Amino acid sequence: MVGLVIVSHSKRLAEGVREVVAQMVQGKVSLAVAAGIDDPQNPLGTDAIQVYEAIASVYSEDGVLVLMDLGSALMSAEMALEFLLPEQQAKVHLCAAPLVEGAIAAAVAAASGSDMQRVIAEAQAALLPKAAQLGVAISHPSSIIGEEQVTHDMGAPEEASLSTGQITREIHLTVHNRLGLHARPAAKFVACATRFQSQIQVCNLTKGSGFVRADSINQVTMLGVRQGHEIAITATGADADEALAALKALVESHFGEDDSPLESHAIPPSPHLSTPGASAEGNPPAALLATHWLLSPSSLKGIPASPGVAIAPSFQFKKTTVVWHHAAPIRIQEYHVDNPEAEWQRLQAALRIARQEIQALLTHSSIQIGDAEAAIFDAHLLFLEDPMLLETVQERIFALHLNAEAAWGAVIEEVANNYHQLEDPYLQERVADVVDVGQRILRILSGTPITTVDLSQPAILVASDLTPSDTASLDPTKVLGICITAGSATAHSAILARSLGIPAVVGLPSEILQVADGTLLTVDGETGNVWIEPEPDTLAALEGKRHTQQTARQRALAAAHQPCLTRDRHQISVLANIGSIEDTQQALNMGAEGVGLLRTEFLYLHRTSAPSEEEQLTVYQAIAQILGTHPLIIRTLDAGGDKPLPYLGMQPETNPFLGWRGIRFCLDRPQILQTQLRAILKASARHQVKIMFPMIATVAEIQAAKAMLAEVQAELRQAGIPFDEKMEVGIMVEVPSAVAIAEQLAQEVDFFSLGTNDLSQYVMAADRTNPQVAPLADALHPAVLRMIQQTVQTAHAAGIWVGLCGEVAADPLSAPILLGLGLDEVSLSPLAIPVFKEAIAKLTMAQAQAIAATALQQDSAAKVREVVLNSLVL
Repeated sequence: MVGLVIVSHSKRLAEGVREVVAQMVQGKVSLAVAAGIDDPQNPLGTDAIQVYEAIASVYSEDGVLVLMDLGSALMSAEMALEFLLPEQQAKVHLCAAPLVEGAIAAAVAAASGSDMQRVIAEAQAALLPKAAQLGVAISHPSSIIGEEQVTHDMGAPEEASLSTGQITREIHLTVHNRLGLHARPAAKFVACATRFQSQIQVCNLTKGSGFVRADSINQVTMLGVRQGHEIAITATGADADEALAALKALVESHFGEDDSPLESHAIPPSPHLSTPGASAEGNPPAALLATHWLLSPSSLKGIPASPGVAIAPSFQFKKTTVVWHHAAPIRIQEYHVDNPEAEWQRLQAALRIARQEIQALLTHSSIQIGDAEAAIFDAHLLFLEDPMLLETVQERIFALHLNAEAAWGAVIEEVANNYHQLEDPYLQERVADVVDVGQRILRILSGTPITTVDLSQPAILVASDLTPSDTASLDPTKVLGICITAGSATAHSAILARSLGIPAVVGLPSEILQVADGTLLTVDGETGNVWIEPEPDTLAALEGKRHTQQTARQRALAAAHQPCLTRDRHQISVLANIGSIEDTQQALNMGAEGVGLLRTEFLYLHRTSAPSEEEQLTVYQAIAQILGTHPLIIRTLDAGGDKPLPYLGMQPETNPFLGWRGIRFCLDRPQILQTQLRAILKASARHQVKIMFPMIATVAEIQAAKAMLAEVQAELRQAGIPFDEKMEVGIMVEVPSAVAIAEQLAQEVDFFSLGTNDLSQYVMAADRTNPQVAPLADALHPAVLRMIQQTVQTAHAAGIWVGLCGEVAADPLSAPILLGLGLDEVSLSPLAIPVFKEAIAKLTMAQAQAIAATALQQDSAAKVREVVLNSLVL
């Protein structure tokens, strides 16, 4: 289920929003607050670390939506994203919706199991019902929600659906609760409707409105249903009768509200009206006073793109562009060619050179900023291989006898224009990648040399624009800040700047391009302000802010590097789940005591053939080297499920999570598993490497895997190749059958590691990738917790240790339960480690055991969370 985070300058305001949302969805949505600062004199403000901790506390694979109020709330939220892993950043969305209305709409959508796109759409459209009631012109819901508004003539009961052949049922009801379908009743209506498979629509007969979707909180609220209005509800589908009966009961119960006349509850107008943005004394708000120094005449305002403060001389980067500047075409020389084949071959040669250049850039970026961000250039490589694009260029060359530059340039211009016409602003930003690749080919065709940033001393780079290729090539030790007049915070150049840790402001006024080289600039990437030759007080303030930011980061991480101990000195090991070499150092930086799960799938994905033994060995050794004396648990290939590998012959399955995956696949493809086992064993020499097999469901499976491991060990001994003869062998416990036969499995291995992501979905029979049932796959459900308890007790009785490597550990509310159930180790996302350790440090072992015992007696995950919250408050 999508989690929500409320970011506000005022803690009281944020808590109020949380209270309203909680009433709307009855605690069904994970919601966290990051509001106010720890300053008795002026508690208004926001803290990026607070925001990060809030995101971590509600994080799930379904994503997190962050709603904010004004000013630095957005900046703090953007900075908080920098603490997240790239794959986590992709699942966290900052929303421009109004704080209160947006939070309510988003919570209702999330509670109904909607995916992130739908939750965002509902939040963005949250002001529409209010605007409609007040008669204010505002964009139609269909333009915000991203789908055609459903309206049609009201059909008769049992009208046959021509498209599906199913019968449409219809009922008419009168709404009696005193405020009609306002926010809370509308939320209940939508939640009820989404429980059914049928397509359900509703209209306001009294006002003569058209039918709208019953699963949209905004569309339902916009119907303007008031006390006494008659509504029509239709349902089409197998469970239509059940759906209408449930909705009828809900309406007739008045949604649990008062049905007395509205007039008796009239609220008198307040006699005290204040000017917006002013305090009771008429002074400007403290938030404005706190930042008044930002508005000096020497400052320029842009879009904050990468947080941090930079202070250095300016350097103007004037790049030679061959065809575009802000995607506006500059004339390319066009001429007739007599030999189209030779021209086509000339373009092919340019494409080959471009591939080599981009591949080199990809390798450089992977080492410097990690695989996730470097994947931008994977897309550039794919662009060069786009058959539709190349066929169009080829047609222009041969049919029109055009030179390669003219044909290529014309096609790239068309593609760029198509991106510009998309409604999605994020997709519009991808035009920069099209331009980047297009310029590269034209530069090669024209023989123009590559323009590079050559700095003799550290400086702040000033330019009209930077392509992703330009940005990835920057040296962060020389380029201390970036100021450009183009771009946005979601552009790939901005993403790369954040990954490189270079403060950046984009969208600046053109005056910045007139600044002479060597002029002192100060850049605040959090606020979007740039100062030209700043005044002494401004300079001092920014230097102080830079120091404060650095100190805060160091302080937050310092505690995470201590052992994870309870108040009564009970210790639990805290390791990290990783999926690349780059993740390893980040894990150690965040306080990990080793790696509890190395997902080796990353070596197999996004390629056309399996990695060789040498490739795997290089990676495993590199990670083990970074970890030093810390342990490294390597899980063998867990392909299948949501990670198919077509090049290995894995075909689509009806139920992939119940199909040919994990150890089942590897035992059927022994050559693939043997290659991986050899690489793991070789890497174990002089390192603390352990091996773990996934998806073990039977004793025969682990025995077969161990037999294959023994064969490989024998081969290495015979060849005189060293490996750890005492390397521990474990299994993932993520199938209910493994829990049931844990006593037998414990005789075969040295440790268990509970994979709660999969265990939850198998225990609850709920596909975690299906938004309609994914909320059921909650690792804090008592049924799953009892599986964990049973596994831990059986393992300890057999004398082996038990870890857990599911993302449930990233939820701070799980900390006392996991500790109380007796786990020896947890492994979680690196960025969630400080929060988990902080939660454990507040507990005693007795408290944790009591909380866990009470949690096991509950009947839902929601009640388990309530138990933890109440226990921690008390």
